[in-house]
Amino acid sequence: SRVFQTFKDKVLALAVLGKEPLAAGLRLIASHIDAPRLDLKQRPLYEEVDLAFFKTHYYGGIKKYQWLARPLALHGTVIKSNGEKIDLVIGEKPDDPVFTVSDLLPHLARKVQMEKKLSEAIEGEKLNILLGSLPLGPQEGKDRFRLAVMKILYDRFGMVEEDLISAELEAVPAEPARDVGLDRGIVGAYGQDDRVSAFCSLRAGLEVPPAKKNILLLFFDKEEIGSEGNTSARAQIIESFLERLFFLKKEPFSRKVLVRTLAETRALSADVAGALDPDYQEVHEKRNAPRLGYGLCLTKFTGSGGKYGSSDAHAEYLFWVRSLFNHQEVIWQTGELGKVDEGGGGTIAKFLAALGMDILDCGTPVLSMHSPFELVSKADLYMTYKGYKAFLTAP
Repeated sequence: SRVFQTFKDKVLALAVLGKEPLAAGLRLIASHIDAPRLDLKQRPLYEEVDLAFFKTHYYGGIKKYQWLARPLALHGTVIKSNGEKIDLVIGEKPDDPVFTVSDLLPHLARKVQMEKKLSEAIEGEKLNILLGSLPLGPQEGKDRFRLAVMKILYDRFGMVEEDLISAELEAVPAEPARDVGLDRGIVGAYGQDDRVSAFCSLRAGLEVPPAKKNILLLFFDKEEIGSEGNTSARAQIIESFLERLFFLKKEPFSRKVLVRTLAETRALSADVAGALDPDYQEVHEKRNAPRLGYGLCLTKFTGSGGKYGSSDAHAEYLFWVRSLFNHQEVIWQTGELGKVDEGGGGTIAKFLAALGMDILDCGTPVLSMHSPFELVSKADLYMTYKGYKAFLTAP
């Protein structure tokens, strides 16, 4: 009754097959599992002033200064010259070494950092990860510090420097999730945008029994860079997986049937909402700003300015969702991202809406979004799970 499929090892689809034909439409929840980070460049390894470094290219919308002088871990995939695939993780175990991007001492930072705009004070090309400080070989040798790093990688993983060219390696905060506050009411962790939604929807999808409606959960990649590429919400992943489901259920399939199925589908774009920040209330319109501790947030539209780049949910569908949550005693709120002309942002909702389905953004409010340590209320987290489960089991 449950069908799993991965795409390129970066996207997961989970279906819970119901009694109805697929053409009657599905209950669909889609989230994304990528997060802002520091990706390694293809030729990353170098040495400078007797230290070894990796060059990086940041991924997604970050405040660059937040990534300085903090412990980082390396995660990713390396394909060795012999074709062997390595899933590499360094920095997460208590006895692992960690990595870092060094910062300039304040005594010398006035001209090169402090007198500049915040967006310009830290250059992307200076987000270089410190790897090592011990040399290899005689003092008169060249590249001793870079070679010392490569020897460690070879001895431990069998890697040579050319393997880095085709590798996908990323640096992320090397910190576990923590309770925040004396009352432990908040979870602080990296990547809760949007893994908190992915967790809630996955748990709900694994718990619901097969029933009348067919259920589909999708966990996409590349949302943080505009949903580009063949593992994003813009790719034809939904169509491909639905075709497989029609085959498994032995139901007739055609392009016409696929279009009708998508048009009959009701969906949630499971993405987080920017919570009202107590110290920066001036960028929010407080009557329409989600707050920590007030439940999961229904966001009718996203985008920026005049709703540019937005999926704007229909009144009838928003009514159906709020009525469902009220009936199931799910605590919810509404909100949008900041004042009208303050900024903005988008989700995958508009890409799924283009397939014809009704869709609404619905997720957990977050403080410190896109930082290395994002904050969510445990109460909101529970209501997000409860809301997703209610949605999946709705008639």
